[in-house]
Amino acid sequence: MGRFILRRLLQSAVVLLGVTLVVFLLLQLVPGDPVRVALGTRFDPDTYQALRDRAGLNDPIPVQYVNYVGNALTGDLGVSFRSGQPVSSIVLDRLPATLSLAFTALLLAVLIALPLGVLSAVRSGSVFDHAARVFSQFGVSVPDFWMGILGILLFAGVLGWLPPSGYVALTEDPGRWASHVLLPAATIGLVTASILTRFIRSSVLEVLAEDYVRTAEAKGLRARIVVLRHVLRNALIPVVTVVAVQLASMLGGVIVIEVLFAWPGIGRLTYDAVQARDYPVLQGAVLLVAALFLLVNLLVDILYARLDPRISVR
Repeated sequence: MGRFILRRLLQSAVVLLGVTLVVFLLLQLVPGDPVRVALGTRFDPDTYQALRDRAGLNDPIPVQYVNYVGNALTGDLGVSFRSGQPVSSIVLDRLPATLSLAFTALLLAVLIALPLGVLSAVRSGSVFDHAARVFSQFGVSVPDFWMGILGILLFAGVLGWLPPSGYVALTEDPGRWASHVLLPAATIGLVTASILTRFIRSSVLEVLAEDYVRTAEAKGLRARIVVLRHVLRNALIPVVTVVAVQLASMLGGVIVIEVLFAWPGIGRLTYDAVQARDYPVLQGAVLLVAALFLLVNLLVDILYARLDPRISVR
C-alpha cells in the first residue's frame, strides 16, 4: 500500500506540473496587459510597474514559468494583480466555504440517491421504480441555476424561511451557517442525487442478476439480508467512482451556483479572477482544483481495496 501511495503521489506531481504548464501557456495567449486591466480606474504608473516587476512579467516567458513553478514548490503562488495580497492566502481563505458546501451537498445527494436507487432496482417495474426514474430524468435535464432561482423565489421570497444568499462560517455560527448553506447545497444535491440514482439503480440491477445472489435467495435468506450483505457492497464499487467525480467537481467550485447564491468559494473566486483578468489568482485556483481532483482519485483507489479485497493496489 505504501509503495502504491508513493507511486500515485509521484504521478500526481507530474500531472500538476502539466496543469501549470497548460494554464500558463493558455494565459499567455490572451491578448492585452493583465496588470493594466486588473488595475482599471486605479491605474498608477508606479503601481503598475511595481506589480509587473513583482509578478516577473518583464522576464522572458520560459523564465516566468520556471520561476512560477519554483515559487509554487515553496507555497508562493504570487500576488493578486487586483488586491496585491498573496494568492495562496486568498485561495485558502475561500477553501472552507467550498468544503462546507461540497460535503453538505454530497451528503444530501447520497441520503436521497442511495435508498431511492436501491429500492428502484429491487422493485424494478413497479410504480415506485417509474417515479424514481422520472425524478432522475428530471434532475439531470433541468439546469441547476434554474432550480436555484426557483428555490430562492419559493423559500426566500414567498415563504421567507431561508436567506436568498450570503455565507456565514460554520465555526462562527452553526445555526446561521445551516440556514445559508441549505439552499445552494440542496440545489447541487438534487442534481447530483439524480445522477447517482441512475447509477445506483443500474449497478444494483446488475448485481441482482449474479449467481451468488440467486444462491443466497435459494437458501431462504430474507430479502433485506440479501440486499444489505450480498448486493449493496458489490454494487457500490462502481458507484464510488461516480461519487468521487461529483465530489471533486463540487470541491472545484460549482461556479454558477456560487455566483447565484453569492457563495465565497473557489468557484466564485475563479469567476471573479476571470472577470478581472487576475491571472495569478486564476492559476492558483486551477492548481488547487487539480490537486483536489488528484487527492479524491487517490482516496477512491484506496477505498476500492477496502470494499473489495479482490482489487489489488500494488
